[in-house]
Order: sequence, then C-alpha cells, then structure tokens
Amino acid sequence: MKILCLHAHFDDFEFVAAGTFELWRRKLGRDLRARVIVCTDGRGGHHFRTREETGRMRLLEQEASARIGGYEFEALRLPDGSMPREACLQITPPLLAALWKAIRDFEPDYLFCPPVPSGPLAGIHVDHVAVAQAVRQVAYMINVPHAFTPEYPADETRSTPCKVPVILNVYDGYMFGANSYDLAVDVEAAFASICEMSWCHQSQITEWLPWVGRHNLQPPRSPADWAKTLRQRFDRKNRELGIRSTRAFEVFSVTAWGEIPRWEQLAADLPAMAPEHSNRDQLERRLTAWRGE
Repeated sequence: MKILCLHAHFDDFEFVAAGTFELWRRKLGRDLRARVIVCTDGRGGHHFRTREETGRMRLLEQEASARIGGYEFEALRLPDGSMPREACLQITPPLLAALWKAIRDFEPDYLFCPPVPSGPLAGIHVDHVAVAQAVRQVAYMINVPHAFTPEYPADETRSTPCKVPVILNVYDGYMFGANSYDLAVDVEAAFASICEMSWCHQSQITEWLPWVGRHNLQPPRSPADWAKTLRQRFDRKNRELGIRSTRAFEVFSVTAWGEIPRWEQLAADLPAMAPEHSNRDQLERRLTAWRGE
C-alpha cells in the first residue's frame, strides 16, 4: 500500500491526515509506504524571522515530524529545480508538470489533497486552493505518458501504464463555511502521535499562528499545553461538521478525479474508519452514479 499527501505548506499535513497515516502505519507496518509532499517554499509565513530563516526552519521542522511519523518527505521541485513561492501559488504548466511527475514517480494507491471550494462565500488560502485545483486538473494526465515530456524528456516510443490513485480531499481549516465530508476516521488512538508531530512545527504553533489570528491560538508553552489546544481544535471541528463525539476524527471526501472506489474497498483499506460517523448511503449513491451502474 502506498499513500501520498500533497499539500501547500509545512505543517498542513499534521492538521488533516497525520493520524490516519499513523494508524495505517501501525496496521500495515513495512507493507506501507507513506509520503508527504509540500508544494511551497515556506518562506512567507512569519512576522519577525527573515524569509530565508523561515524557509530553512520550516524545512527542518517538517523533516523532524517525518522522523517521528515514519513517512517519507519531499519538497516539491518545479522542472527548473526551484520550489514554488509561498503565498502566491498559481496553476502554471511547471506546477502541473511537477505534480504529474511526483505522482507518477510514487504511484500511490491513495492520494490526499485539499478540497476545491464549493462556493464564493467560503474562506480560502490561495496556496491550498491552487494545490487542490492543480491536482484536479492533472489527475487525468497521471496515465498520459507524453503530457509533460517537454518538461521531463523521456523516450516517447516506450511507455508503461501508470497507476491512477483514489483521490481524497482532506478537511481545510481555512475553508470556513464550506467543509463537508464522506468518511470519518477515528484517530483518537493516534492523538499523542499527532501532538508530537505537530509540536515539531515550533515556528508555526508558538510564533506565527498565534500572531496571524483566525486560529484562536494562545502560544503553547509545553507539549502538554499544546495537547490541550489541539484537543480544542478537534472538538471545534466535530461541532462544525456535526460529529457528536468527543473523540478525535479526521475526515475525507471522495472525488471522481482519479480511480473511483467502492465503499467496501474504502472500509477495508482505511484504518479505524467510523461507519457511524460516515455518510455511507450518500457516498454509495454518488460512487454508483460515477461508475455508471
């Protein structure tokens, strides 16, 4: 099993899918390869550190989280070798090409990425939306071997099929008023691991996020203090989504961008899925319609 999370920023993964990845790792052990790819350079999100220092720190913080979580980490590189600039990510041929190559090189079974906003009143982060739209646009091209050979030259007379993953949207804390979900994964058993991985991002959770606002964060003083704050975030998300539980959940929506799964496949593959908090009937009707059955 190979799973991939594509997201805009250093620390995004920890707030949307780290628990699910951790439970998957515990379930499958060496039979799982997990990878996280960050699609911006991380230099823009700070108020007193320089851009260069911020980018360097955020890279080191994500690498520390990866060591704890046992997942592979990559910083997305455009065809010219540069990283996309944070805070102004746009859908360009180089970005589409880089995502196409990253997905084809790994060939995940499941790909996790941000959602596309469903309405003009939803709050957004420009980088999250760009990643979501770029994955959606490049999804069909995953098994099109000549799509980006101008950027990544290859022998165009010799092609092999490339696996197309099931593509799931994660929860997006910036998309106020427009989040929905199909699947709920009970990550309570991984809560301590989520705390440990996210605590690695000190430049964010103790400096930037409390300063920038909109997150209702006081600077945490210790891992125990941060665990209380993170619990409040999970509780707030449950209330927003109508999940009547005090346990920690990560939620996902199934798209038709890639391979269209069946409910039975999702239930068997995803660890600790909570059917009582998932929207099975609605999802099955949608999946059936997408398959033309």
